[in-house]
Amino acid sequence: VQLQASGGGLVQAGGSLRLSCAASGRMFGNWAMAWYRQPPGKQRELAARIIRGGTTDYLDSVKGRFTISRDYAKNTVHLQMNSLKPEDTAVYLCHAVNKPYSYWGQGTLVTVSS
Repeated sequence: VQLQASGGGLVQAGGSLRLSCAASGRMFGNWAMAWYRQPPGKQRELAARIIRGGTTDYLDSVKGRFTISRDYAKNTVHLQMNSLKPEDTAVYLCHAVNKPYSYWGQGTLVTVSS
């Protein structure tokens, strides 16, 4: 399984970005998909997750601003990020898990200027 993330970039505070993570290889609908982020000099944290059945989970600081969604037909997960803040600046990483299997994509940098 390979995960290819895209969509990062530089945006002004208040702006929006949409991240995409395309999965290739053998995956099934019951895989959990997530976006983690690692701000500069800080620990990695879970930003958003979507599990089987479409249940979603968000970091408190992004609730109401970020939306994670999944396209099962294209094996792609998206993260729509609205009302971005400078503190959202981070490397965003895609993650897929179906225990005992776990895969990480490469990071995509999101920079939010004030």
